[in-house]
Amino acid sequence: MVDHRVSRRAALGGAGAIMAWAASPARALLQSPNLTIPAAVDALLPRMTIEEKAGQLDLMVAAWAGGIATALNPPSTGTTTFETQLADAVAGKITGVFNGNGARMAQRMQRAVMRESRLKIPLIFAADIIHGYRTIFPVPLAEAASFDPALAEQTARIAAVEATAAGLDWTFCPMVDISRDQRWGRTMEGAGEDVRLGMLFAAARVKGFQGRDLTAQDAMMACVKHFAAYGAAEGGLDYNTVDVSERTLREVYLPPYKAGFDAGALSAMASFNEISGVPAHGNPWLLDTLLRQEWGFEGIVVGDYTGDEEMIAHGFAKDSRDAARIAFMAGVDMSMQSNNYARFLPGLVRDGLVPVERLDQAVRRVLAVKHRLGLFDDPFRRIDAKREQARTRTRSHLAIARDAARKSIVLLKNEGSLLPLPRTGQKVAIIGPFADGKHDLNGPWVIYGDNAQS
Repeated sequence: MVDHRVSRRAALGGAGAIMAWAASPARALLQSPNLTIPAAVDALLPRMTIEEKAGQLDLMVAAWAGGIATALNPPSTGTTTFETQLADAVAGKITGVFNGNGARMAQRMQRAVMRESRLKIPLIFAADIIHGYRTIFPVPLAEAASFDPALAEQTARIAAVEATAAGLDWTFCPMVDISRDQRWGRTMEGAGEDVRLGMLFAAARVKGFQGRDLTAQDAMMACVKHFAAYGAAEGGLDYNTVDVSERTLREVYLPPYKAGFDAGALSAMASFNEISGVPAHGNPWLLDTLLRQEWGFEGIVVGDYTGDEEMIAHGFAKDSRDAARIAFMAGVDMSMQSNNYARFLPGLVRDGLVPVERLDQAVRRVLAVKHRLGLFDDPFRRIDAKREQARTRTRSHLAIARDAARKSIVLLKNEGSLLPLPRTGQKVAIIGPFADGKHDLNGPWVIYGDNAQS
């Protein structure tokens, strides 16, 4: 039997948290007409246990993945088999999975949940679709060198058409971080150093992924990341500290995020870095005061891969339970991969350290997003193995990829008028490790591309 007695310190802390929550303008968002969802969906909340609510806020890497996806994001201990993860889904312990293995996997999981789970809340399937699904386009930094946002919208649209046929509802893209240090390893994932260009490409990619109607079978939810200022990491070192003034933050780093949200993105991803000593995953000023109250963002905030857990390494949280509490109260609605929300939120609510209203708010947001994606109307709308084959690497998609590559080429110096090359009588030697490096041709952030087809 579990002992739910609360210590005096916990009771006082919990009372303070609840009083602060009640007085917070963020609480008013619970009644915001912009967040309303159909009565049938909203009626799920009183039927849900605290454990089921916490499960709707836990996103895990797919156990059935394979290849590059498994190498990038290995499943955690306890969910190493597909059958175990399937049982967790049916039991309501997870809201969905990411970087899975196509339509067959999604169909098996969604079918099991819709047939066997108690509440029949559909799963959401997500993935890192950064610069193409099966048809691979130039990396985002190269594509930005085209100075053609319409091209970026077109390539994002094609990526969505291919990915949604494989059952995917959500992409962790676009990355809109301004980066001005070439040493930073994720520079290639954004649009570079220019604020205006970053804004244009952020909006274009969101529109491309989400299309005109988010319920359409070929539309997927975009995720603006990493919020915020991840690209300003000191020394070009990933995960490093960020030290910027609020003026620089607002004038340089924040505008592309705002452009992505203004274009309709319904999800944001918290960044790994800290700002002025406060990790983004535990920063209520960033995730609530700025994002929701000032900007009016209505969607969900998802943590980055174990980002809440890593606040322990920051020295900001004492353990996993404390990390879950800090992240959740700061405004991270959904935890990615740490499993901390499913493990600890029920106890935190019972101990008075997390108000149940905050839990319900986050669950409502997740259910609202699933509704806006059309999953409650048709949980299988994006899962079709035949469509997956028909939409993959078509001639028209490959032609646009070639055109995107042409437009992304940058000639720094045309010494001796070398270009254009004459059509006859001249040979070109391609030398170096990239000459026959198929992986290098596809790029460094590709999960579903086939290197043999690069």
